[in-house]
Amino acid sequence: MVHGLRRALAAAVLAAPLAAPPAAHAAAPAVRIRDVQGAAHISPLNGSAVARVPGVVTALTGNGFWMQDPRPDRDHGTSEGVFVFTRTRPDVAVGDAVRVAGKVAEYRPGGASSAGLTRTEIGATETAVESRGNPLPPPVVVGPGGRRPPTRVVDRRSGDVERGGGFDPRRDGIDFYESLEGMRIEIRDAVAVGPSRHGEIPVLAAGGAGAGPRTKRGGILLRDGSRFGGGDANPERIILDDALAPLPAMHVGDRLPGANHGVLDYGFGAYHLLLTAQPRREPGGLARETTRPQRDGELAVATARLDGLHPGSPPARFTALAADIVTGLRSPDLIAVTELGDNSGPDDDGIVAADQTVAQLVTAISMAGGPAYDWRSVTPRDNADGGAAGDNRRTGFLFRADRGLAFVDRPVLTDPLPDGPPEGPDPAVTPVRAVRRGGTAGLTLSPGRITPGDAAWSRTRKPVAGELTWQGHRIIVIANQWFPRTDDDEPLFGRNQPPERPSRWRRDAQARVVADFVRSVRRVDANARVIVTGELNDGEESIPVNTLVERTGLTDLPARLPAGDRYTAVSGGNSEVLDHILLSPALRRHRHEFDVVHRSAEFADRDEGRDPTIVRIALPESSAP
Repeated sequence: MVHGLRRALAAAVLAAPLAAPPAAHAAAPAVRIRDVQGAAHISPLNGSAVARVPGVVTALTGNGFWMQDPRPDRDHGTSEGVFVFTRTRPDVAVGDAVRVAGKVAEYRPGGASSAGLTRTEIGATETAVESRGNPLPPPVVVGPGGRRPPTRVVDRRSGDVERGGGFDPRRDGIDFYESLEGMRIEIRDAVAVGPSRHGEIPVLAAGGAGAGPRTKRGGILLRDGSRFGGGDANPERIILDDALAPLPAMHVGDRLPGANHGVLDYGFGAYHLLLTAQPRREPGGLARETTRPQRDGELAVATARLDGLHPGSPPARFTALAADIVTGLRSPDLIAVTELGDNSGPDDDGIVAADQTVAQLVTAISMAGGPAYDWRSVTPRDNADGGAAGDNRRTGFLFRADRGLAFVDRPVLTDPLPDGPPEGPDPAVTPVRAVRRGGTAGLTLSPGRITPGDAAWSRTRKPVAGELTWQGHRIIVIANQWFPRTDDDEPLFGRNQPPERPSRWRRDAQARVVADFVRSVRRVDANARVIVTGELNDGEESIPVNTLVERTGLTDLPARLPAGDRYTAVSGGNSEVLDHILLSPALRRHRHEFDVVHRSAEFADRDEGRDPTIVRIALPESSAP
């Protein structure tokens, strides 16, 4: 969700806090903020009236303010800060000592049905200013030299964390941040572990000291538990938010030297540190990677995400993507492409053709010094493959033919191409099948869609299979873009632990369909040369990827990389593998080299970027037909 929309939703929902028991008829006696917060995710005073709650104003926003008790106790399990909801611009200033009367409520961003946590707040009916210009309560240092976050979101419990199961800020990251909700926080010498996006920057305190495991380029790796829905999503990460002060654009490895202060808030699935002053950025010098060129006799196959590229995209996007292909990937023989937009981009006008998009991209590649590329895909039916209406993004193949690679077109393309749809079955809805050709496995359609009518692909992009030849070898390549993570997935820092991942089961169903097709190919020829590529949108140890591997005998190449290089995406500061290349045994036995080329995911100038991947396979010339 974009940053502005997130803010608008927050403002719209703020007036409707979580339902609570009826308030008492008379106002409760004076309490302190720690009594309001309590040692739990839900206030023990939720729904109750409170009076004369003391605090010093620490930050202001358009419809309320944060205040903190200047006389804290020694219990680290209860927060000393709270948000006061005033509905309109508050008539107080930072440093005012105030007493607040009102009703305690739990505001849940996203509404009552959301799986996110709540923010404890006081809906103010009266705010009395007792003095002005007071020193602010000292901030809590988070990280080395202060209070260190636990290394797991939850440790030993499961279920709804708001309804029980204990509360342990020393062991559970979700409880640790709840115990600081609304308080002033200080982080020192922060380092970015994800690029700045949508007004947020994920960082580690103290240059990342004691956090891990880290990537070789300065990020932090998402560990196995959270891939299976477990409790480790690196709560060492602190998400900075620009709600109160602007933030600089940052790449992974950039730093914020010195101490920075803010108030801790919760919204839309994560705790956010709202800095109260703009920090100073110190560049980390992260450079975009370049892989080595393929040698004679090596077939180079790559993946690339185009993020909805269309003719109306800024020229700089075409230039950057061409540089990724020519400079970063060294002009591979075949590129399995995802997210290529149609000729009218986001306009919902019935256009599905993408030849103009491809022409502009191929021209940009040539201008960057690359070879001539050709293109194959299956034209989708309008608005049948999910995504925004009118976008018609697709999966397909870019390939060069100057090094011995040839795409097998079936049915054979005519020259010139006929007007209107081709004769015969519609390839958008006709499933491709494996048949015996030239002593090995081939395809009935090339390119062709794998079981496009299966319910697993409802409103999603269908995988495309292509048949190619390389120096006498017949190869089948399958380009994928499996179901993405969606809002149906519960947040990592939500009330349900471990969080539910319904999108994962969609991907597992898709993995089974692709696996069945690969098995049909290998039934025709057990030694068939098969490559499965693209956005599987899950980690190398996830259930869907394991389903594909275990049912086919394919080898997932990212899983064999050193851990520090095993990522293609950075999600909220967590580095993880979402893009894959898998080889059948007949290809795996040849010398091959796999590389993730880090050029996109870690950089603020690539919105939602994915790093391209490439495999170079040494295939000696074959005399087979």
